Amino acid sequence: MTWFDETLYSEWNHRGYIQRFEISRILHQTKTSQQNLIVFETPMFGRVLAIDGVIQTTERDEFIYHEMLVHVPLFAHGEVRRVLIIGGGDGGALREVLRHPGIKLARMVEIDPGVIDISRQFLPGLNQGAFDDARADLVINDGCDYVRTCGEKFDVILIDSTDPVGPGEVLFREEFYRDCRGILADGGILSAQCGVPFFQAGELTTSHQRLASVFKDAAVYLVAIPTYVGGAMAFGLASGGPAPKSVDADTLARRLKDAGFETRYYSPAIHRAAFALPPYIQALLG
Repeated sequence: MTWFDETLYSEWNHRGYIQRFEISRILHQTKTSQQNLIVFETPMFGRVLAIDGVIQTTERDEFIYHEMLVHVPLFAHGEVRRVLIIGGGDGGALREVLRHPGIKLARMVEIDPGVIDISRQFLPGLNQGAFDDARADLVINDGCDYVRTCGEKFDVILIDSTDPVGPGEVLFREEFYRDCRGILADGGILSAQCGVPFFQAGELTTSHQRLASVFKDAAVYLVAIPTYVGGAMAFGLASGGPAPKSVDADTLARRLKDAGFETRYYSPAIHRAAFALPPYIQALLG
């Protein structure tokens, strides 16, 4: 449930808990064929995108989410050429993927073109021209349908989805994960957001169990993102090959150096440390 006026945006994502953002200015509101979108400015987080009453991303802390969603699987793999992004209409994940010099194709499948249009116009700092990169291929389609029928292979699949409600609900089903496994190349890796365990324990448990039932190796790593309140956010990392979380720090450091770009949150040490889970989260994995 969400309430807002010209000065405050209040988000009730969890029972008995309210998160509020001071609104400096509402930039855009629209209802697409899929969902309700709003972009507004705040004094603390810069521009904010919300979809169907849920905060999706902010200018100030989006780099944490996008760097960890993208660079953990890509540097764990080490030889990524083809990446598939499901969702990610704001372009942040696409931006980070395209920083890797070895990328030949970054295909983004977004169900709602309105998200891309709004992000191009009102959140250009997130995508930084990524949509116009020659290696980017934008497909407007349902991600579940696309994965089931595309027939191509990818080195990494990134599930940059909303929570499992509305259009994003199908992206958490076991059938979808099974279809993803079918289009991963040998040694391929999948990464997906799995909610904030403190508030969304069931989302993490269900997502991890489904990934573990489909992939030979499934792990969880944690990232602290201020906007997604409740402590650390969980990401799932899955592969049909050797455990990607076991890549050593020296190898990760070499790969980051060879890639030739700087990061603001991701580092080889953070990469390794993110897989250290407190007991209450470990217990949720069953």
